[in-house]
Amino acid sequence: MDKAERAKMLRQQIEEHNYRYYVLDDPTISDYEYDMMLKELEELENAYPELKTSDSPTQRVGGDVLTSFAPVTHEVALESLQDVFSFDELSSFGERIKAVVEREEYDVEPKIDGLSVALRYENGNFVQGATRGDGITGEDVTENLRTIRSLPLKIENAPEHLVVRGEVYMSKEVFRRLNEEREAEEKPLFANPRNAAAGSLRQQNPKIAAKRRLDIVLFNVQAISGITFSRHTESLEYLQSLHFRTVPYSVFHSIDDCCDKIKSIGDNRDQFDFDIDGAVIKVNSLSDRINLGSTSKAPRWAVAFKYPPEKKETRITDIIVQVGRTGVLTPKAILEPVRLAGTTVTNATLHNQDFIKEKDIRVGDTVVVQKAGEIIPEILEVVMSRRPVNSVPYIFPQTCPECGAPVSRDESGVAIRCHGAECPAQRLRHIVHFASREAMDIEGLGPAIVQLLLDNRLISSAGDLYFLERAKIEKLPGFGKKSAENLISAIEHSKSNDLSQVICGLGIPQVGQSAARALARAFGTMDAVENASLDELINVDDFGQITAQNVIEWFGSEQSRHLLGLLKQAGVNMTHREDIQDTRFNGKSFVLTGTLSKFTREQASSIIEKYGGKTTSSVSKKTTYVLAGENAGSKLDKARSLGINIISESEFEEMIK
Repeated sequence: MDKAERAKMLRQQIEEHNYRYYVLDDPTISDYEYDMMLKELEELENAYPELKTSDSPTQRVGGDVLTSFAPVTHEVALESLQDVFSFDELSSFGERIKAVVEREEYDVEPKIDGLSVALRYENGNFVQGATRGDGITGEDVTENLRTIRSLPLKIENAPEHLVVRGEVYMSKEVFRRLNEEREAEEKPLFANPRNAAAGSLRQQNPKIAAKRRLDIVLFNVQAISGITFSRHTESLEYLQSLHFRTVPYSVFHSIDDCCDKIKSIGDNRDQFDFDIDGAVIKVNSLSDRINLGSTSKAPRWAVAFKYPPEKKETRITDIIVQVGRTGVLTPKAILEPVRLAGTTVTNATLHNQDFIKEKDIRVGDTVVVQKAGEIIPEILEVVMSRRPVNSVPYIFPQTCPECGAPVSRDESGVAIRCHGAECPAQRLRHIVHFASREAMDIEGLGPAIVQLLLDNRLISSAGDLYFLERAKIEKLPGFGKKSAENLISAIEHSKSNDLSQVICGLGIPQVGQSAARALARAFGTMDAVENASLDELINVDDFGQITAQNVIEWFGSEQSRHLLGLLKQAGVNMTHREDIQDTRFNGKSFVLTGTLSKFTREQASSIIEKYGGKTTSSVSKKTTYVLAGENAGSKLDKARSLGINIISESEFEEMIK
């Protein structure tokens, strides 16, 4: 078999396995076998670029970064639906239908809470995908849609022209994992799967969209050449035959039966892998739809039933506090089990200490709960008339429930955070930060490898990295002799890093790269930093009372002293070795604003400090330069008002040549 035939066969087999895995949920090969097939195809296409096709599975990883989304005028308008909120309103809809059609026939579908898109295929090839927008004009998100593995890039036995409509969503499990990752990286969490899907589908960088593992379900044929249907459900069956994943549906001949189905969907919504915010009721006959027509806003032949937020009373049996991966203490109410929005609810988040105090929530209280956005159980209010006579206010813990370290409010003034250097709840985040490029820069030691080491109990803190044994790493999944050697070598190499990198890696609150360099320059050794007084720390450049106090408290912790002991025992450098030989920016202060294209903020700051300058976060009369990237905001306006010298990225490049 020649290379072209082999590549073609691999493409067909991989797409078939995508269909079985992502659409049918019935894989026939292992993940490893699938990965090996994809790897072989990638190697073939890299060796012979002429074999690469636009519909190749290798193109799902994401293309080049986009600068904007082009407008797309929809061939057929993507109409919205009229909402109804009660079964009485739904019955009125049925009466209007009966007045026009000879025989009632309805299609009932769960209403997926995602983003509506139109997909266009020409001769079986996926050529364009666009968001709904205002229904007439949307945005071209083709490259991001290509990353969805349940979406076929090429369909066999397809019509010459096909436009279909679907809903892009993020599954509940993917959403959970994504927020766990974002929490570990100290990034803002997505409020719900729909917000996460919306943010992912509109990523300028398709590679980020690919990592978000979006999914899609189709629910309508917008336009098709050479084929006609008499019923909507016939078109869904046809789409299934083309290997599209379609919305689950049921057909009924009365509104009363539709109501029963809608109740059933609501009671069992937890069985779907996607979130729903209602149910859709459509007239099934396409000729009846034409007779019914549309208003200026919505079709007359369909409505969307929206489930009202269900509220129930239950009792708080306990309040526990959990420690997240970022060290934030989150209180949770343990509830007497109550059925709510299709699931049995046994707990609800209490957000933070202020939330508990504001609502005066106590153990033993009867409370009203509902699911926020049908997802997260929340407490709306306390039923004061049912409060026990022996009730006492809840007192928030003063130490970490996981490690016993003292806790304090963070800089936001809302969250209570544990700063234990070896807190078990924060191990992943602490070690990932320690190994990051901004800190110890240990190549190859990303979140997945750190998690693997933790899961196999080879490490429990950053200090343990320096005592890893190659023989044990070799036995881990995905590792071999060479990869284990590379990791040990990278860890060993980091021992010689400058003191500033070590300080940065410790994770002291408000002590990042810039502050770590300032400490290293001011004190020279780790011992000197550890023994510095509050007054000495306050006198360090750009240090204030809070940052100085954070340093004092961190070094005063028993966990911190244990971590430092491990690092010193391993032979990690504890002295400042950085000599500024080029002082071109000596005495100069920079403020960075906007998006830089050739540097990260950390890289630009590092260069400035390497040449003796410093970076600050706010513009003042003491600022020497404002380095402005794209979409610079209020800092640029303030710089202009103060007459500060504003430089572009290209001018900055000239300055550092």
